[in-house]
Parts: sequence; C-alpha cells; structure tokens
Amino acid sequence: MIRTLAPERPAYLRAVRASAWYDLVVTAGFATPWTYALVHDALSSSGNALGLGTLPELDPVQTLYANLMGSVVVVWAVLRIVRPLPVHGLLDGIARTLFAAWQAYALAHGALRLLWLFFGVEVMFGLVQLVPWWRSRNTNPSDTAAGAAAGHPLTTEGR
Repeated sequence: MIRTLAPERPAYLRAVRASAWYDLVVTAGFATPWTYALVHDALSSSGNALGLGTLPELDPVQTLYANLMGSVVVVWAVLRIVRPLPVHGLLDGIARTLFAAWQAYALAHGALRLLWLFFGVEVMFGLVQLVPWWRSRNTNPSDTAAGAAAGHPLTTEGR
C-alpha cells in the first residue's frame, strides 16, 4: 500500500481526484446565496433532528463568507478533477490540515456537532494525501522516473 499511494503513482492521483469530487459535491451549495440558504436550512434541520445542534440564523456576513469559501473550493475542486497532479494532492493535504484545525477550533467553542462528520473526512483525505509525501521525503525527486513531470514541488527540471 505504501508504494501504491506514492505521490507519483496513479492510485495517488485517483485519491486526489476523489477528494476533489467530495469537495465539489459538499461545497457547491455554498457557492451562491440562494443555494447556501438551502444548505443552511438542511444542515440546521439535520443537526436538530439528530440532536447535534443547529446553525445560527442566516445573516449577510455569514452568507458572504460561505459563498467565498464555496466559490474558491469549487474552483479548486474542478482543477483537481480536470488535471490532478501530485503537487495538487500535497497542497490539498495542507489545506485540509488548516480546515481541520479551524473545524476543531469551532467544535471546541460550541459549533454544531454535525461538523464532526466533516472534520473526519478532512482528516482522512488530509492523511491520504500527505502521508505519501512524508514517507517519500528522503527520496531525491530527480532520481524518480516521474521527476518534474509528476508535479513534484521540489524539482526544477522543466521550469
């Protein structure tokens, strides 16, 4: 499994693409004020029905930040779906680490407990995309067959 998910392997790129599809499905509804209102109501209703809490009432600033996040994540997801590269997995893993940190902070401060589900997925996709880089950190990227063509961020070939 370690070699299968090495950053230069096709299985790793499938993981990058899978995380992108997840992001697209989960965040597309955040990208517009109209769809965010629907997502907000659905998340709040689900949280209430499961006894996990509800979201605060909608307001324009909350909607703005949800739309900004949704728009950026949708564009980033489309890039990883259309052109997955190993470096996209590395950067996405770093972004997921940040997202998980902010989700943990929100959960520690009383956020809707339904957020735990999203936190778990962030951590899982973050590990899937970062562990292969961590394991290959002592490998000289110019010695691999893939080299810069695989999108290794530390190579200078082809620049």
